[in-house]
Amino acid sequence: MSWLVEGGTIETIEIARGPFRAQFLNLGAALRILEVPDREGRPANVVLGYRDLEEYRGHPRFYGAIAGRYANRIGGARFSLDGAEYRIAANDGPNSLHSGPLGFDQQYWTIERHDAASVTFGLLSPDGFNGFPGNLHVQVRYVLEEDGLAIGFSATTDRPTVVNLTNHAYFNLAGEASGRSILDHLLQIPASRMTPVDATLIPTGDYRDVAGTPFDFRTPHAIRRDIGADDEQLRLGHGYDHNFVIDGDFGKLRRIATLFDPASGRVMDLESTEPGVQLYTGNHLANGAPGTGGRTYAARDGLCLEPQHFPDSPNKPHFPSARLDPGQVYRHDMTFRFRVATTKEEAFP
Repeated sequence: MSWLVEGGTIETIEIARGPFRAQFLNLGAALRILEVPDREGRPANVVLGYRDLEEYRGHPRFYGAIAGRYANRIGGARFSLDGAEYRIAANDGPNSLHSGPLGFDQQYWTIERHDAASVTFGLLSPDGFNGFPGNLHVQVRYVLEEDGLAIGFSATTDRPTVVNLTNHAYFNLAGEASGRSILDHLLQIPASRMTPVDATLIPTGDYRDVAGTPFDFRTPHAIRRDIGADDEQLRLGHGYDHNFVIDGDFGKLRRIATLFDPASGRVMDLESTEPGVQLYTGNHLANGAPGTGGRTYAARDGLCLEPQHFPDSPNKPHFPSARLDPGQVYRHDMTFRFRVATTKEEAFP
């Protein structure tokens, strides 16, 4: 199966509120531009994307797209529900990544509602597509609020299935056209544990304490500090490409990460209702097509913080369940909230 969606017209949709402006695509319901002011009030686009809209049909980097119907990886491209095995499309060695070729990032979404500060996209993923059971009806609503961008996901099914939806934005708070990497960004993640991976980046099923390892972001520090450490997990991911287990209960909106760029003063607080967040430090960004601002990105010119259920949860019964049954409604709420700070102490009070 091809990675590329054929036909159709890629359209842009814009919303604005106060100092924020956002642009989206009907392909992948993707966030293409998000303009945010710095400490001097100067706006810049803080998410990565392609200059040429047609590049979004290319081998996807998932720039700003909705990843689904199961975001992240499922080991062996298979899982079982109620004794039935489902073989899904493999597109990452033996595994399924973001649900295989022509996942939600390569689908044309319907624009269901659009006003000055919000847009709602809808999609029907048919029973059996890429091997997943159930007709899945999905809605994604983007809303510009006073301090950032809120995203609300909902989904229903007519057969038992698995669902894990997230937004795959790559952030650079210095500005995507700045030419600066994310290595000097400071990051905090309130997670005492992470899920270590095997050689194909599938969780082993263990929970590992982060204390004393390069994965301890409970105290904020620059990403550059430990990304090159002598650590087997970092070697497997060529940097950070791992799921963090957020401390405390999930199911309610709470802060799961804070990112700070000292040069611009921009601070982003990420909120989500999900149990985990995937940190990916853009380790394979080099040599792509020109970005939105016209420059070609280098490795680690952007990072992803993807709130989610854990990778390979359908095959790990002790992980939080990603199952969705008929009559239930899947929901995931997440928000990118922005502010400015002058010092580390202001950014991480």
